[in-house]
Amino acid sequence: MYWRKLLLLGIFCAFGRYAAAQGLPPQFAQELVRAEIPREAVGLVVQEVTASMPMISFNADVPLHPASTMKLVTTYAALELIGPAYVWKTGAYATGPVHGGVLHGDLIIKGSGDPKLVLESLWLFLRRIRAAGIREIRGDLVLDRSLFQAVAYDPAAFDGEPLKPYNATPDALLLNHKALRVHFSPGDDGKSVHVTLDPALADYVVSGPKPVEADCGDWKSRMTARMEDDIARFDGEYPLSCGEQAWALYPYRLSGDQYFVGTFRQLWREMGGRFDGKVRKGVLAAEARLVAEWTSPPLAEIVRDINKYSNNVMARQVLLTLAAQTFNQPAMAGRGALAIRNWLALKGISADGLVIDNGSGLSREERITAHLMSHMLAAAYASPVMPEMLASLPIAGIDGTMRRRLMDSAVYGRAHVKTGAVQDVRAIAGYVLAASGRRYLVVCMINHPNAHRARAAQDALLTWIHAVG
Repeated sequence: MYWRKLLLLGIFCAFGRYAAAQGLPPQFAQELVRAEIPREAVGLVVQEVTASMPMISFNADVPLHPASTMKLVTTYAALELIGPAYVWKTGAYATGPVHGGVLHGDLIIKGSGDPKLVLESLWLFLRRIRAAGIREIRGDLVLDRSLFQAVAYDPAAFDGEPLKPYNATPDALLLNHKALRVHFSPGDDGKSVHVTLDPALADYVVSGPKPVEADCGDWKSRMTARMEDDIARFDGEYPLSCGEQAWALYPYRLSGDQYFVGTFRQLWREMGGRFDGKVRKGVLAAEARLVAEWTSPPLAEIVRDINKYSNNVMARQVLLTLAAQTFNQPAMAGRGALAIRNWLALKGISADGLVIDNGSGLSREERITAHLMSHMLAAAYASPVMPEMLASLPIAGIDGTMRRRLMDSAVYGRAHVKTGAVQDVRAIAGYVLAASGRRYLVVCMINHPNAHRARAAQDALLTWIHAVG
């Protein structure tokens, strides 16, 4: 009789928690009302990480746009499928002999899809080529991007802002996220504007704006940036009162070859190297020999960059790498999405409602349910790669995209949460350590024209979980 009562009590408590799950936390609900966001626009799951039933489940089976929380799907899949120690290797190959520091043949650079081949990495890579005894290249520079299938991308398609760095497109030989940092400063004569590019591109002309005596204000709005094949034009005015300023841009009109070669030539010359040949696309020749290689940081570190700072093009590189590693053919985003769906199926997680376009959330097409995201977060917490996954998430009030949120609250430092924000969407997904010592997963996606006003509601939700969990 005693054990029967305990069983009935357990069933009653479980049912009570399920019944409560049909409502919303009062503080969260009040903030939704203030933001004029209807409950129907919310998909929500809160669950203790080891529990079999959610504490709260609301509209959990409705496919919603996840914004950048989609990166959790891509990065967790990659950590399990290719492993946290996976690295990308960019190779330099020669097709001819080297005599007296002169390569009598082509230098082939073969891309591996490295998401973090930044300027400093290229400089060290070229130093290794020089250390291999090559000072002058008398053949062509051949760029092999064949690992990723060539696909036409429109950087203006998402939001009509093609110059924004977050709209950079993936590339098997992606360099420095194909971003330019443009530096403006008053000239020494006090009557001109000095403009420089970082990275500097060899033989690339920069035309600066007109200097004016005016308040600084919104100085970018005074200029129009046009990045052409051989010249960067900054038409308009630059207030000298602004002093030194920088503008990060995506030079989408420059091809990947032009960007890579401009940077290559500049660094190669600075190292005392010589190259006067042509640059062309190609594939690695069978007779070519490896002369130098650059190895990326491991995937575990790449995943931290992606999730902490919500780097879109790095997430897209990872999805394409999944495709290449899984299907052993030129990578396409659709193949990466298929690899993830197959992986979810093997884990016993239904992919109903899942739409993966590019794996970053920077898409109008991507969808996921709060139910699916919560199942994935629960699986991640029980996974061998849990430490790498958890460490990749922004920490409330401390770093990443959560560094300025909940700084003066009890949740400070106690929530690892990925954020997502695009037009009409605000999302959070991750884990909260409650005051009780129990850890909860949380997924909250809001799709509504007033979603930009949802921050207070989502912060109230995290605070509530910490207090009552």
